[in-house]
Amino acid sequence: MLSGDVPPNQTVYFRNLNEKVKKEELKRSLYALCSQYGRIVDVVALKTHKLRGQAWVAFSEITAATNAFRGLQDFDFYGKKMRVQYAKTKSDCFAKADGSYAPKEKRKKQEEKGISNCRFYLCFSLHSTLQLPVEIIT
Repeated sequence: MLSGDVPPNQTVYFRNLNEKVKKEELKRSLYALCSQYGRIVDVVALKTHKLRGQAWVAFSEITAATNAFRGLQDFDFYGKKMRVQYAKTKSDCFAKADGSYAPKEKRKKQEEKGISNCRFYLCFSLHSTLQLPVEIIT
């Protein structure tokens, strides 16, 4: 296989992206760069603490994703060499289309409780530093 233990699929995962580029510019640039390899269904780029510097591009066909995978490995993108892999899981856009979409368990629980990870983490960190009892704020 081309990408470790992850089999080829329609979604390509990019990492080592320049974190200083704004999210919308990053998405537009990735779309422009990747569209030369085939039709793009979706581009996902988030700026959360854990996901910055990463993005996913979903192609309509596996051959397009494979061509992008091969052609963009170590490509200099905003001053950094991109690392390219196939995505480990099926993109939500494809899962929704074929009826196999199921919300992530963690995301579902947070939506039910109305709790935001960031708010809880900041609250917990502040209380831990000040050695105050932790209280979940909803």
